Amino acid sequence: MLCLKKRTTFQDSLFYDVSAWTFPLAFNLDYNMDISMDMAGEEVLELNKPLGAVKFKSSYAYLMSWNEYYSPSVLNEILDNNILAKVALKEFKLNNKKYDYGTILIPVQNQNISSNSLFEMLNSLAIKNNLIIDGVDTGLADGIDLGSSEFKTINKQKVAVIVGEGVNSYDAGEIWHLFDVRYGITITKLDVKSISRSNLNKYTSIIMPSSRGLSDLNTTKIVHWTEQGGNLIAFKNSLNWINKNKLLDLRFKTKKNETKNISFGERKNHFGAQVIGGAIFEAKLDLSHPINFGYKNKNISLFRNTTIFMDQDNISYNNPIIYSENPLLSGYISKENLEVIKSTVPFKTGAYKKGQVTCFTDNTNFRAFWYGTNKLLMNAIYFSNQF
Repeated sequence: MLCLKKRTTFQDSLFYDVSAWTFPLAFNLDYNMDISMDMAGEEVLELNKPLGAVKFKSSYAYLMSWNEYYSPSVLNEILDNNILAKVALKEFKLNNKKYDYGTILIPVQNQNISSNSLFEMLNSLAIKNNLIIDGVDTGLADGIDLGSSEFKTINKQKVAVIVGEGVNSYDAGEIWHLFDVRYGITITKLDVKSISRSNLNKYTSIIMPSSRGLSDLNTTKIVHWTEQGGNLIAFKNSLNWINKNKLLDLRFKTKKNETKNISFGERKNHFGAQVIGGAIFEAKLDLSHPINFGYKNKNISLFRNTTIFMDQDNISYNNPIIYSENPLLSGYISKENLEVIKSTVPFKTGAYKKGQVTCFTDNTNFRAFWYGTNKLLMNAIYFSNQF
């Protein structure tokens, strides 16, 4: 059940996540709980989707905001058609409009199709995905110009997700659903039984959902693929495998579990109370980091149901997502865990030889309805070479 209210106090410490599903937090919506209903307008009986279009046919370039939910769908089709696209690493202003970090630039020149065909394709994609693409007739902007080296070419992607024995099927299924159903992006299901026989070189990114790890043979194959330039993205318990195989140096933060004055009969409730069954936490974002492209606010609501806590990096700009000092927004967490989670990080990335390794402590696609953090995974796919 989705609700509007936040709730952080409960009669029972053995907690199931359903009562923490707070609608505006799950969808990363701007909202205010203190506005009187006297100010409400007429009841909305029908919700019409926004009309998408290319606003101006250009002979120079097109700009697409990365803030829109379905921007990844459009980008994927652009790249699949071998159209050159670039991402803005800085903010800029053009024709009295501000463009955020992550804006997608599609030049008209040096493409493999005519300017008319490019316009028709982009207009069709804009209409299909209910978003606006701007045509511009100049590259001169306030901030970075469109010819700046701060625009970086985006590579075409071929993505696989590891599935099968030892892999959390819910997490894997939610990742598949995001790509295949939500965004219409082809993703290969790579079964652990076939990894050792597969040609991994055809994949640019491999996603490793929460798992118990991989066999020695599969580990050797995945590690070699990564060091040769692969983009490996790991979630939840797979972070232990990342650490064990030294792909990244992850420093986990642990708490001291006090068991004084606990009777034998109370032991299950005591340890059960330390589980995070599902709660919502506030994190601060560095909007200039590519993992956060497409987000407008400096705070985000993250769902988590693990007790995996990662320490911050010693270099501040390597912590683009960090839990706040008072992070609990809705749901249950024990006092002990609440102290531990403060100022830890749910995201970590780093180079491994020629490749890139990215880690998330929790599922950014929880139950295929936590829309608010879907773009974090998309950013890890398309912008990993800018991390």
